Amino acid sequence: MSVFTHPDFDHHEQVVFCHDRSSGLRAIIAIHDTTLGPALGGCRMFPYGSDDEALRDVLRLSRGMTLKSSLAGLKLGGGKAVMIGDPHTGKSQALLHAMGDFVDSLGGRYITAADSGTGEPEMQAFAQRTRHVIGATPRTMLDGTIASGDPSPSTALGVFVGLREAVRQRLGRDDLTGLKVAIQGVGHVGLGLARHLKEAGAELWVCDIFDANVQQAVEELGANAVRPHDIYGLDVDVFAPCAMGGILNAETLQSLRAPVIAGAANNQLASTEIGVELQRRNHLYAPDYAINAGGIIDVYYQRIGGSPAQTDTHVRGIAETLREIFERAASSGESTSVVADRLAQERLVGQHAVQKQPQRLQA
Repeated sequence: MSVFTHPDFDHHEQVVFCHDRSSGLRAIIAIHDTTLGPALGGCRMFPYGSDDEALRDVLRLSRGMTLKSSLAGLKLGGGKAVMIGDPHTGKSQALLHAMGDFVDSLGGRYITAADSGTGEPEMQAFAQRTRHVIGATPRTMLDGTIASGDPSPSTALGVFVGLREAVRQRLGRDDLTGLKVAIQGVGHVGLGLARHLKEAGAELWVCDIFDANVQQAVEELGANAVRPHDIYGLDVDVFAPCAMGGILNAETLQSLRAPVIAGAANNQLASTEIGVELQRRNHLYAPDYAINAGGIIDVYYQRIGGSPAQTDTHVRGIAETLREIFERAASSGESTSVVADRLAQERLVGQHAVQKQPQRLQA
C-alpha cells in the first residue's frame, strides 16, 4: 500500500500506522498541515472494507480538516484518525487505551476528538492515556446546566444555519416552514440537524444504515423513512448528506433533484470535477468543510477555555462564511467548492509567508 504516490496524498506531514497486537487495534493517524497550529481532528471508527479504503478516508479527512480550520479562522492545523472496526461491537478498554497511547506518542502534534463511531466515553478512555484529547470532560453552560464535551450539537447547529443561508441564496426564502429536506444519515449530527429543521417547520425524509436511527427520527420528529438508495431522487428542496463521504459522484448526480445540497458529511464530493458539474447543473452546493465546521469550532473553544457564548457566536458565523462563498461563486461563475478551497488556501499561504519572513534585529 503506497502512501507517497497515493492519489489523496497531499503533501501530508506525517502518516502513522498504529497496531497493537494484544487489543487488536488497527488504526491510522494522518497529520496534513500544522502551519496554523497543532493538527486537531476527530477519531473515527468504521468497519472499512480494506486497509486502502481506510487510508483514503484518513488522507481526505485530514486535508479537509486543514481547510476547515483555515476557513473558520482557527489557529489549528488539520489531522484525523481512523480506527478500523465495528463501532458497535469492536471496542474494548484495552483497544481504546492503545489508541490513546499512539495519540500520546505524537507529543501534541495531533489532538484527537470525537467523530463518527466515537463519543464522550471513548474520549474519556483516551484521556486516561493522553492529555492530547478534547471532549472528555463536561462543561458548564450559560444556564448553569452541565453539558458533555460532545461537539456534535455545535456541528448540527452550524449545518442548520448554513443550510438556511443556502436556501436563502438559492430559493430566495427565509421562512423554512414547509421546506422539504432529505437527510442522509441521522446519527448524532443528522438527528440534531433534523430537530432544528423540524422546529423551523420543515418536512423531513430520512435514511440511515442503522434502522434504530431512522426509527427514532420517525417517532420523535414525524420524519418520513425512505430506503437509502432512494434518498437521492426525492423531489425535495434540500439534500443534506450527513453520513459518509464520496456520495456526490457521477452515478448519484444522475438522480439528484434537490436544488440545494447542504449537509454535515465530510468529503461529499467524489472528485473536484463533481463540484464543477454541480454548478453546471444549477445545484447550490454548500462546501462540506465550510458548513460542518461547528464541531471543530466547539472543540477549539474547549481547548482554549472559551465560553459557550463565544462558541455559539462563532458557529453561527458559518452562515456569513457561506454567504461570501456563494456570492463569490455567483460573481466569478466558478463552483462553490473551488471558491472555498481558494479562500482556505489564501490564509494558509499568508501564514506561510509570515513564518518565512526574516527576523529583524533591533539596534
